[in-house]
Amino acid sequence: MKTKKKNNLVSWESHLNKKYGKRGTATRNKYDEEFEAFKIGVLIQEARLQQNLTQEELALKVGTTKSYISRIENDASDIRLSTLIRIIRDGLNGHLKLSFD
Repeated sequence: MKTKKKNNLVSWESHLNKKYGKRGTATRNKYDEEFEAFKIGVLIQEARLQQNLTQEELALKVGTTKSYISRIENDASDIRLSTLIRIIRDGLNGHLKLSFD
């Protein structure tokens, strides 16, 4: 007799609720903030790689260090808005667009 496997898939939101709590809780708010910073770092890294720039080349264009670019790409949680604008405008020839809801 064959037994049927149960489908144990859950939505991403359900997973986050279980692991970090529902939206609005302190733990979930911390997670959401850290995730937003992570996304900024990934976007910077992807734009840099699309332009075939090394971290060092980007740092030279922006007037900072390779280690600072690396730190931002890995955790942009403490980046100043003026620095972010300089990286995007001067280093990556882009424009910063912000949105919120």
